[in-house]
Amino acid sequence: MPKIKVPNFSECPKLSILEFGAVLGDKDKNTLAIERAIEKANKMGCATVVIPQGEWITKKIHLKSNVNLHLAKGATLLFSEDPNDYLPAVHTTWEGMECYNYSPLIYAYECENVAITGEGEIKAKMDVWEKWFARPSGHMENLKRLYMLASNNSAVIERQMVNDSANFRPQLIQFNRSENILLEGVKITNSPFWTIHPYLSKNVVIRNINVYAHGHNNDGVDPEMSQNMLIENCVFDQGDDAIAVKSGRNQDAWRLNTPSKNIVIRNCTVKNGHQLLAIGSELSGGVENIFMENCNVSEDAKMFHLLFIKTNERRGGYVNGIYMNNITSGNIEKGVLGIETDVLYQWKDLVPTIERKLTPIKNVYLENIKAMNMEFVSRILGQEEMPIENVNLKHVVTDTLTIKKHIHEHVLNFNDN
Repeated sequence: MPKIKVPNFSECPKLSILEFGAVLGDKDKNTLAIERAIEKANKMGCATVVIPQGEWITKKIHLKSNVNLHLAKGATLLFSEDPNDYLPAVHTTWEGMECYNYSPLIYAYECENVAITGEGEIKAKMDVWEKWFARPSGHMENLKRLYMLASNNSAVIERQMVNDSANFRPQLIQFNRSENILLEGVKITNSPFWTIHPYLSKNVVIRNINVYAHGHNNDGVDPEMSQNMLIENCVFDQGDDAIAVKSGRNQDAWRLNTPSKNIVIRNCTVKNGHQLLAIGSELSGGVENIFMENCNVSEDAKMFHLLFIKTNERRGGYVNGIYMNNITSGNIEKGVLGIETDVLYQWKDLVPTIERKLTPIKNVYLENIKAMNMEFVSRILGQEEMPIENVNLKHVVTDTLTIKKHIHEHVLNFNDN
């Protein structure tokens, strides 16, 4: 893994949004002030845009290269609940498929040397997004439409997903096709969709972040087709997976051909979430060289697995080299390790398989894992024509198993020491 390039703004000038007309309680003035400050910082070649103490309601924020968005202690960026505040639509994604949708609340597109830092809070008002959690009428039809457009390799500009019925929620923070990224120190509260989404990005450091987001699809961090990342010293308390490594869905990812790889996750605490580390199911670009160590899952977390790798017959891609070491956990609803190759959720009957591609999965290592009560230690459900290969468990200690230790189908070279 090459050394990560981390942007450094310590010697750069600071620009307060107050200098650009920000006023507490005035959404329009704050939005314009932040936009003007970011524009000037970018033209200066290196500057920090400071959000001072207070609650600053705003619309979308689009970052630019060589800019650090800094939230001072006691500062809150409060993002509007009005979907119209995240228009015009931007080039983004929905569950691994590229499209034009509502802008992420904080969005960096084709940026270099960009950061979000400080001791303040990023918070989303959830009034409308919560209603969209239930997938209102028309949402599933728009999902089908996007799936078919992507499956036929339609131009991304044709995939316009802002209309009266799609209700595709935006990500909270998305770094899209960007490099040299730092996200450090801030608290994040609430998210319409995925919370932190590095997409087709390189050299990413996420550290000392505190996430609280208990809505639908509220993963903590979703690295997707991104490379050379460090996630450390973070606290995750969310409604879905803590870390979900992805690499695109089906034809889109085969076209982009960019695996997620070289990702280190360490010294993190998870208070709630479905999985500590999930791989997939959007993994069509491939996932390799993922290393997690020294992480703790709280005793009262509602956790399904510590590591869950999921795919299906449509994905293709590959998984190679997943390492977990020194993990402690309380009770787990299912087990330490789950690998499933037929996970389709609502898509199973919604749309057909356009092109069948299986996912080779191999070289999975778990060592020094301690957890309490669960159903099983490992459940690995491979496919007869493509078994899972080389799964190694070493010093995995549990208290009580309610079903059996290992539940396996189509696995080659499994070791449990």
